[in-house]
Amino acid sequence: MAQEQFRPGFSLAGAVDLESLKHKVDAEPGTEGGAPAAGGYVIDATEQMFNSLVQNSATYPILLFMWVPTDNRLFPLATKLGDAVNAMNGQLQMARIDISQAPQIMQAFQLQGAPALFALIGGRPMPIIAGMPSEEETQQIIDTVLPQLVQLAAQAGVTGSAPYMGGAEGANNAGAEDGAEDAEAAEPAIPAAHEEAHRLAMEGDYAGAAAAYEQVLESDPNDTLAARERAKALLLARSANADVREVREAAAANPDDVNAQLAVADIDMIGGQIQDAFDRLLDFVAAGHKSEIEPVRQRLLEYFLIPDATDERLNRARRRLATLMY
Repeated sequence: MAQEQFRPGFSLAGAVDLESLKHKVDAEPGTEGGAPAAGGYVIDATEQMFNSLVQNSATYPILLFMWVPTDNRLFPLATKLGDAVNAMNGQLQMARIDISQAPQIMQAFQLQGAPALFALIGGRPMPIIAGMPSEEETQQIIDTVLPQLVQLAAQAGVTGSAPYMGGAEGANNAGAEDGAEDAEAAEPAIPAAHEEAHRLAMEGDYAGAAAAYEQVLESDPNDTLAARERAKALLLARSANADVREVREAAAANPDDVNAQLAVADIDMIGGQIQDAFDRLLDFVAAGHKSEIEPVRQRLLEYFLIPDATDERLNRARRRLATLMY
């Protein structure tokens, strides 16, 4: 499917809703009295990251939440939407954009204030609602609109899974004792050595993240978390912006082309179809392409780092790869 890139304008927008100044809070997100923290499948995006969001929306659908993170009137809505998106386990990503710091986006989307919701699918923005929704409207968005966005994305060939960023559990209960305890226990802090790589991944610079994780591994080759995250970053750097339909058509049209099969296996991995990715490459070698086993082996070794080490699919795929090699 040809992707039509959406480009934000460059003229300045009008003033942000001044009413938000009356409801301004100074607490940091995720702390008592502050905005709900990002995490899981919810990210905070900037104006500079918008083109990356557009590109990523060719792989998985994105819910754009235009808000002001210091306006406490928006916190309950942000919490409900964030919880709903996280409950969908990567079927879509929620990108929160602070419009007080994004005048070009305000102009491009013709926003008069916050909040506003848009879907971004295949680079195309789709308006959902402008202004504060009622409780009934919010529930309708959660129960009906979000699943419909996933269906629309699938019809457009956008079937990948959004990357999980961690730190979601308990994050949207900031200020509540139980929520704070859950957040503390659920996700370990990002290791200091990983911070730069993690930041680059959050911003959609997957190639940069992979290089940063490589530096971590040079210092500590036994850092299994860095190895896993590097493998994920390499996968997304290669194929996060691929046109899913074109990749699958190319693989079907070129069954003997190892690069075409590697490309579609990447798409399967991004979409969470791990067994399909393993089987595709192993079946390719078994079908008389043993001369291509080395690039297949290298790609599979990278894939093997991504699932949980106890995943039975790993053991089966490793055994089969060993059999094909000898």
